[in-house]
Amino acid sequence: MTDRSRRNFLKTSVSAAGLCLAGPSAVAHALLADGPEHPAGRLEPFPLASVRLDPGIFKQQEEINARYLDSLTVDRLLHSFRVTAGISSSVTPYKGWEDPTCELRGHFAGGHFLSAVALASAGSGNSVLRGRGDELVSGLAACQKKIGSNYLSAYPTDIFEHLAQGKPAWAPFYTYHKIMAGLLDMHQLTGNTEALQIVEGMAVWAQDYFTGISTDQRLRILRDEYGGMNEVLVNLAAVTKKDRYIEAAHIFEQPGFLDPLAARRDELQGLHANTHVPKIIGAARMYEVTGDRRYREIAEYFLAEVLDARSYVIGNTSQDEHWKSAAGHLEGTLVWTNAECCVAYNLMKLQRHVFGWTADARWMDAYERALFNCRLGTQNAQGLKQYFFPLAAGYWRAYNSPEESFWCCTGTGAEEFAKFADTIYFRRDRDIFVNQFIASTLTWKDEDLVLEQVTQFPREQGTTLKVRSSRPAPRAIHLRIPSWTTEDAQVKINGRPIEAIADPGSYLSIRRIWQDGDTISIDLPMKLRQEPLPGDDSVAAALYGPLVLAADLGPGPADGPMRVIHGRDTVPKDLPVASAMPKVAGAQDTDTKHWIQVASATELNFTGFGEGQKYDLMPMYRIQDQRYSIYWQTGNSKQRT
Repeated sequence: MTDRSRRNFLKTSVSAAGLCLAGPSAVAHALLADGPEHPAGRLEPFPLASVRLDPGIFKQQEEINARYLDSLTVDRLLHSFRVTAGISSSVTPYKGWEDPTCELRGHFAGGHFLSAVALASAGSGNSVLRGRGDELVSGLAACQKKIGSNYLSAYPTDIFEHLAQGKPAWAPFYTYHKIMAGLLDMHQLTGNTEALQIVEGMAVWAQDYFTGISTDQRLRILRDEYGGMNEVLVNLAAVTKKDRYIEAAHIFEQPGFLDPLAARRDELQGLHANTHVPKIIGAARMYEVTGDRRYREIAEYFLAEVLDARSYVIGNTSQDEHWKSAAGHLEGTLVWTNAECCVAYNLMKLQRHVFGWTADARWMDAYERALFNCRLGTQNAQGLKQYFFPLAAGYWRAYNSPEESFWCCTGTGAEEFAKFADTIYFRRDRDIFVNQFIASTLTWKDEDLVLEQVTQFPREQGTTLKVRSSRPAPRAIHLRIPSWTTEDAQVKINGRPIEAIADPGSYLSIRRIWQDGDTISIDLPMKLRQEPLPGDDSVAAALYGPLVLAADLGPGPADGPMRVIHGRDTVPKDLPVASAMPKVAGAQDTDTKHWIQVASATELNFTGFGEGQKYDLMPMYRIQDQRYSIYWQTGNSKQRT
């Protein structure tokens, strides 16, 4: 046993030994963040159908997204698929990336839309959107049948021929993946059997495409963005139990990208971020399905490296869609085109996988950071989504248009805002892990157990869990004690405090026979702190608990091309130069409380003191039309080398 393992073992034993809990049958201990994987198996998220959001900000945002999805019509989504298949279509097609001349057409119409409505059907019981999904699947089936070769896309196979010949082609397998993933989601989340038949045919076509293609030619083809083809194929293998789809997934693996990661080498500089994160999600799924630990090692190293050395305070990464800088050096990278929203979506998916293997609270802390700071807030009141997340001072949020954009981030946003409930609760055997503090109700029918989470978090610094069950049974409920809370965190069972509490950044496990009517109250005090920009300690952002705080720099532009963007143009023309970054009053001050004060903890209002000016601060997710700044010039030290 290593010294570290011995310390963790002793710490757990001591924590479990001297407890005074609410009743003699209760046992609590800290599930340490760096403990081994549980021998009984990995954690699993509860099915979306088992969790419902209760009134609060997340349910409100879910409903806004559902209304946007409902505004889209199936015939217009099918237009380019029908034209490609030789089926008459007289409707007005959507524009932007769904325009009949765009080489990415179909990625949203046949892919993201299907995933989003399937998620909405499972996560909120939205039968209207499920019906839209079923109608779209039937339309796609007719197109595939008319083409007659298992192929299905919104453009002809010419683009794939160009790809094989080394001619310019804008990511045909990326679009193909989105369509396959949408169909597989419709099957898995809504039970649509026709969708499974279509996606199996598409998988056969994709595998056959590489017949006669040399290894060198295949690796050249894979330099073009192909989304998560490896992921969707291994997911299909898991559903169908057919090994041929594992073989097909291997076709989409790139040794030049994966081998350095397996050797724990960061060779990410210069790569397009969202091209490569899905490849790692595919590796994660390959580990889960095949048990090959090399894939797990790749995924864990990659995720830790990106979050530790390449991410901004909001929990996302990238500049101009790329990792342009060396690891740990983000100085000078704050621009309009930071943090492509798709990247956060995919990193959060990867965090869920790695958490499932490790039960490490670190990954749920990271998930929460991204959820509150770079997912929540990226949708406006009309359900439109952001593409980039500007981090230079003085910029603002900009969104897609309702019918003339359909970016990648429109699609991942539509999915994200339909699945907020998918990570709140996990399970292992009969145990429950409470990962996120979101008003919601978990119904575990097989165990005759309902767990209701009542909270106004983050306006409330904690949450309450109410147990309902007609069949009391022993089980452990594991509560995340986030790394951002203080030593004053407290847990009560039926109003009585327990004497032990896990360290911030771990899980507190409470095992007892849970009775109908039991309650667990969790107090999680928040505090102000600051976090430097990697590579430059003189630039820092302020946080309160998990919330990144943004300074209000005044009104943003009126509605128009600076606010709502069309087509491929995700950077407004004539974009103004960024404003000067606010400078902390009294430079060299490392104590955040000296330059930021809490004006109202319940309303989450703050006051920041810059040189010669006061600023109103608020959580970034509440920024709507304002110009803002997340980062401040503190003058604490020079750039690091």
